[in-house]
Amino acid sequence: MLSDFFKKTPKNYVTVRVDTPKVPAGLLRKCKKCNSALFAEDVRRHGEICPKCGAYFRMRADQRIALLVDKGSFRPAFAELPVENPLHTAGYEEKLARLREKTGLDEAVVTGFGTIGGIRTALGVCDGRFLMASMGRVVGEKIVRLVERATAERLPVVLVACSGGARMQEGIVSLMQMVKTSQALRRHGDAGQLFLSVLTDPTTGGVTASFAMLGDVIVAEPEAMIGFAGPRVIEQTIGQKLPKGFQSAEYLLEHGFLDQIVPRNELRGRLETLLRLHGYLPEKSDASFEAGGTGAAQAAASVTAGTGQMAESAAASGTAEKMQATANAVVGKTRAVGNAPAGTGRKRSKTAWERVLLSRDRARPVGEDYIQALFTDFCELHGDRRYGDDAAVIGGVALFHGRPVTVIAQMKGRNTKDSVKRNFGMPSPEGYRKAKRLMEQAEKFRRPVICFVDTPGAFCGLEAEARGQGQAIAENLFTLSGLRTPVLSIVIGEGGSGGALALAVADEVWLLENSIYSILSPEGYASILWKDSKRAQEAAQVMKITAADLLGLGVVERVFSEPEGFCRETMGGLLEELEEGIAAFLESACKKEPEQLIEERYARFRKM
Repeated sequence: MLSDFFKKTPKNYVTVRVDTPKVPAGLLRKCKKCNSALFAEDVRRHGEICPKCGAYFRMRADQRIALLVDKGSFRPAFAELPVENPLHTAGYEEKLARLREKTGLDEAVVTGFGTIGGIRTALGVCDGRFLMASMGRVVGEKIVRLVERATAERLPVVLVACSGGARMQEGIVSLMQMVKTSQALRRHGDAGQLFLSVLTDPTTGGVTASFAMLGDVIVAEPEAMIGFAGPRVIEQTIGQKLPKGFQSAEYLLEHGFLDQIVPRNELRGRLETLLRLHGYLPEKSDASFEAGGTGAAQAAASVTAGTGQMAESAAASGTAEKMQATANAVVGKTRAVGNAPAGTGRKRSKTAWERVLLSRDRARPVGEDYIQALFTDFCELHGDRRYGDDAAVIGGVALFHGRPVTVIAQMKGRNTKDSVKRNFGMPSPEGYRKAKRLMEQAEKFRRPVICFVDTPGAFCGLEAEARGQGQAIAENLFTLSGLRTPVLSIVIGEGGSGGALALAVADEVWLLENSIYSILSPEGYASILWKDSKRAQEAAQVMKITAADLLGLGVVERVFSEPEGFCRETMGGLLEELEEGIAAFLESACKKEPEQLIEERYARFRKM
């Protein structure tokens, strides 16, 4: 019996076939992030976004174009270029033919012209269905022809990247497209035209290392994978697992390589805003410009004519005629301020040290407060394109009475958490390099630069030294000295040492009544000169760092009174005076030729 137990006995199985209904092709789509099975129509209605978890699906070129341009305005161009097989790669032409038939595309990029908010724009959109939008000769040629036409017609360019990089089947010829596209964009930029680069998932390889990262403004979709080498290649090369979030749009923003991350449903509006801020107007607008050189807009006297923004600005502070009258009234006017500033006779005279303490008061308005109060449509831009984005310096493009301006401000925090984030207003090298990038961009588009200075000094830590703090400040002084556009700097708190000077090589420097501007802090001065930092109060008096002292020395042109208990809630009167002063400065400075601005700026500092 036991032997029977181990005998193999045949088992009889019955196979039951059940016919399951087949899902029609294209009915369902699967989200790679949450693994949900979704109706394709629901995904389409949500803008190719997962309705459950918000993850982004990749978009076809035609979908992207419909998302970005005004309905019915897009006209394709350069779609009939011949097939290229420069290395005579076997089977390549047949593969291209199959892809053309399957996708309905002629190549991996769709190029043409359309309008965004009525603004005529050259548009190129990569489509990942065609060999992962890799860049071969035809792709490079289409982009170059698009950019060259845009340069000739003085149009902005928007390129939407989605690519696996260079095209292997075309070898070295594919590599040369990196140079070709970069050269075309250089000429477009030299002609004073705007290039907006939009990065989507994925953007890698030779596209990242050429046109994709050359935008005057670079924006990306959330969580887009962006990098030079793909993550698999990197992991195989270094033998390590990559950290989570590496090469994401968020990672690049943190490290200074992007200006903004823009949700898909906001992208069209953001592009329109950026076009207007750079001086481009809708084709049928009757607005005219007097100064500048940005494409369709000729420059920067009034970017918002026809949009209501100028009327809103005028209404906020009286009629346009009143604004012009007050602006004319303050041209050349300098307020004499001593210990008892003009118009403030009831104030008690303050010591230099008391003014130092007031300049550091935590309740005092910070740079962002002035930007929000004095300008409209501020669009903050991020990053130094080298290492990081320093929160101690904020900057971007805004409108002042309808005129595009570049605004840069050193930022102290509003509370402890914010102060730590902004390093207590002490910029690192990447903060100064971000400012320099924005200054150079302002020169390209002939926008005036307005700086708000408020720092105890440049950060002097080990990391800052390793990344070239001294060089970063020196480069700012060098850049501002030759900037071919008006520059105004306003010291709103502490103006500490070279860290402040890096934003104050200006045509005029203004000071608030209880701000200071000094070679270094009184504590540092006393420590160096007298070997006793406790003599800071005495040092403050000796250093001549108050408004009256600086006005007498010719270091500043104007001083503005502050109310008692100066804070965000009490800054209204000061804002009115600043607004009038800025209007007058711009009215005068924007009429000057670049050579005159540079010569007068040189003479201003030469006499000190």
